[in-house]
Amino acid sequence: MNRIDKCFADLKAQGKKAVITFITAGDPDMATTEKTALEMFDKGADIIELGVPFSDPIAEGVTIQKSSLRSLQGGTTLDKIFDCVVNIRRQTDKPLILMMYLNTIFVYGTDKFFAACAEKGVDGVIVPDMPYEEREEILPVAEKYGIHNINLVSPASGERIKTIAGDSAGFLYCVSTNGVTGVRSEYKTDFDEFFRLIGESAKCPYCVGFGISSPEQAKKMSAYCDGVIVGSAIVRIMEAEGVNAPEKVGAFVASLKEAVN
Repeated sequence: MNRIDKCFADLKAQGKKAVITFITAGDPDMATTEKTALEMFDKGADIIELGVPFSDPIAEGVTIQKSSLRSLQGGTTLDKIFDCVVNIRRQTDKPLILMMYLNTIFVYGTDKFFAACAEKGVDGVIVPDMPYEEREEILPVAEKYGIHNINLVSPASGERIKTIAGDSAGFLYCVSTNGVTGVRSEYKTDFDEFFRLIGESAKCPYCVGFGISSPEQAKKMSAYCDGVIVGSAIVRIMEAEGVNAPEKVGAFVASLKEAVN
């Protein structure tokens, strides 16, 4: 069983919601990425997304764009991220996901990439610049190696919401609002309607992300779904604290976990 599936099955049995966290791999360096990931797991993160830095991260707001640039300037490569995953795997069996852009997979080699995911211990990928209708570009190879391709759905998906929700695996990434990632103080989405449409068709757990930046927001949003995804708020701590970030990130994650459960 894929670790993501086991994670959600265990959480459901316990009546708990998932806390999924994001950091950009290699920001400020790979050693800090490893320490921060382990600290987040220790403090309650159920699944971690490692962002693979990219020169043109179109789905990201300024905070994650800047972290991606810092990481690239520091010499981060996909192979170094795989090495980091191996190190993390020595200490935990919790799910790890790579959030990345399609061109990075193509350049590395699609079969080679998913084979490496399976070998090193990556459980899923999120590819925000790949439309659902083009998922066959990678889906057969991902499935060949037992790696979940995590679909995204947003309020702008319209009539496609039910189709995407009904054809997803691992979990469905529900984008809270139209636009890019980043901390938000308010939302304009009609969440009752959005999650009604998703809930009518979803065949796997669904979690909400984009803009959740506080325990209060996490608690409110978790009422609609199976978990919350928090990224930019954590990356801000990484930017401010650098190599000293793991402890403060861990404390923030603990507050999120307490809020949603």
